[in-house]
Amino acid sequence: MAAKDELGRRGETLAAEHLVASGFEIVERNWRCSHGEIDIVATTGDELVFVEVKTRSTVAFGHPLEAITVRKLARLRRLAAAWCQAHPGGHPSIRIDAIAIIAPTHGLVEIEHLERVF
Repeated sequence: MAAKDELGRRGETLAAEHLVASGFEIVERNWRCSHGEIDIVATTGDELVFVEVKTRSTVAFGHPLEAITVRKLARLRRLAAAWCQAHPGGHPSIRIDAIAIIAPTHGLVEIEHLERVF
């Protein structure tokens, strides 16, 4: 597995652990459809939350959240709609969050969770 893929998996695991520690329940990870992939689907209270995770080992090439463009947000919105269609039922409140992980090889991991990015 490429180092980039390993870093991404590590970041998604750290994000899921962060969400659980914050009181979220993980519904699904790495859900795929023809539009792409949702990193994490979770619930908190009565909200269904779609989470995009971006992981970097350093900020040398920019902060992880800089990779979430307007185009990416539009795709996340389509993915959320596709997930809801594939999982019918009451989804009265949904939101899209983003989690940035800076995970250096050595040193402390930084986690930044932004709610309602779209």
